[in-house]
Amino acid sequence: MEVQGFEWDDGNRKKCQSHGLSLEEIESVCFNQPRVLVNAKHISDEERFHAVGLTEDGRHVYIVFTFRKSTDGTLIRPISARFMHQKEIDHYEKQTKT
Repeated sequence: MEVQGFEWDDGNRKKCQSHGLSLEEIESVCFNQPRVLVNAKHISDEERFHAVGLTEDGRHVYIVFTFRKSTDGTLIRPISARFMHQKEIDHYEKQTKT
């Protein structure tokens, strides 16, 4: 799927930034080939996804997002983002080692 950019507004911007992340950090995770999984537990009309990955500075981040259609194409709409806990980092590192 080709993504044209991000959808930010006061709602998701404030929620994501409340965990100490900048919008640039969140976007950088999405550009750095994160691991993405469908959120099978979320019941809604809108499919949600989990992404885990690294910022440009190598910080581990967990993002919940959805895709939105716009006149410009498909956009990523982050719903929530936070830095990962050490246990999550350890799991991520173990899973990404090759």
